[in-house]
Amino acid sequence: MRPITFAFCLLVLFLSACNPSDDTDQNDAPSLEFENKLDLAKTFGGSQQDDALSVVETPDANIAILGFTQSNDGDVENKLSTDSDYWLIKLDLELNILWQKTFGGSNDDRGQSIITTTDGGFLVTGFSRSNDGDVSNNSGFHDFWALKLSSEGDIVWEKSIGFSGNDRSHSVIETIDGGFFITGFLDVSASGGSGNDNGESERPKSLFEKHGVGEFWGVKVNRFGQTEWRRYFGGSNNDRSYDVIETSDGSLIMIGNSESNDFDITNPKGSYDFWAVKVDLQGNMLWQNNFGGSSIDIAYSVEQTLDGNFIMAGDTRSDDGDVTNFKGNADFWLVKFDDEGNAIWQNTYGGSDFESARDVILLQNGNYLVCGSSKSQDTQVTNNFGQNDVWSIVIDENGNLINETNIGGSDLEFAQSAVQLKNSKVVIVGSSESSDNQITENKGDKDILVLILN
Repeated sequence: MRPITFAFCLLVLFLSACNPSDDTDQNDAPSLEFENKLDLAKTFGGSQQDDALSVVETPDANIAILGFTQSNDGDVENKLSTDSDYWLIKLDLELNILWQKTFGGSNDDRGQSIITTTDGGFLVTGFSRSNDGDVSNNSGFHDFWALKLSSEGDIVWEKSIGFSGNDRSHSVIETIDGGFFITGFLDVSASGGSGNDNGESERPKSLFEKHGVGEFWGVKVNRFGQTEWRRYFGGSNNDRSYDVIETSDGSLIMIGNSESNDFDITNPKGSYDFWAVKVDLQGNMLWQNNFGGSSIDIAYSVEQTLDGNFIMAGDTRSDDGDVTNFKGNADFWLVKFDDEGNAIWQNTYGGSDFESARDVILLQNGNYLVCGSSKSQDTQVTNNFGQNDVWSIVIDENGNLINETNIGGSDLEFAQSAVQLKNSKVVIVGSSESSDNQITENKGDKDILVLILN
């Protein structure tokens, strides 16, 4: 989600702001303090299901949110049907809609990840079942679907990538060479073993080369959307990638979960593990490693740390193996690892019920914010408004809990993605089904939820 240079740019900005010789008016500089308190909450949507999966700050210091909508009323404009379409919303800092766009065809299309690009536009990705409307091609069930957009949300190019099965993209980054790397998972059974190629060959691979049900799938495209290579990694069961980051040497680290114990997986821990795979810019695997216990452990997000290492965030249901101090049912689980895939520390966060972390970001003050959902009201979780609440925690570089907050109503709230703005406030996006407590309005069924914290 976040390019490697992000953490170091923040460090440079922080040091510059502290330099007494800097001519910048310090009274105009944003505070680096972040108290993790709710400043503003707002919902967007219509009478059907609407969800936000990704958020970025735009070059003009506004907010862009990507998800999907099934609505054709309420806040949703220029949409006639109730099938799922990508939904891109640009908001100002008061959460007023500046413009919005829907993208898709007549079938199921769900946006998952948005980034700003060096030319001032956007790259969005997710998965699509359509082969009409904005979607020029579909190879079967769900395909990766990526769109390069202008700064106003107009389509520059779009591309479907996939085979006859369920192939879903979950994250994208702009690479150091000006292209893009898209990660998700490939239904290898349906592809017949195809998917390790330069994007042109679809010849079936030998039985030995076929892995299993689902694989980490990385697709490298150039800035025009032309495929340079495709590679899958995994074993004979379900292995799914949810995020990717570029390292300082131009390599790529994909993270997610692995259920397998064969082929590329050499150190399985249990049912599902956190799994990290590092590849070079030609798609060659440099290393891979599993982290977890005997139960289900799934990683959803990865961030680089200020010391050049990495943090994975997700959830664990294990109380053994690599997991210590398990709180109950499911916890936020964070693992810090080095550039060789070796664990540095791990920690759990939560209460006696169910917690799941979906994003981790580096804050301007050197701490980290982790957001997701919580059902607990004990141990480290001090409040709960109903069922699942948005739960936001702040930790230091060693994983120590600094503060936490719950946000929600009496129904279901989930957080999916976060970004810190230049003004030091944090935007968290996800979904809400409530219309009480801290959520003042429900537009119908499930709405996009946007929170600003300070």
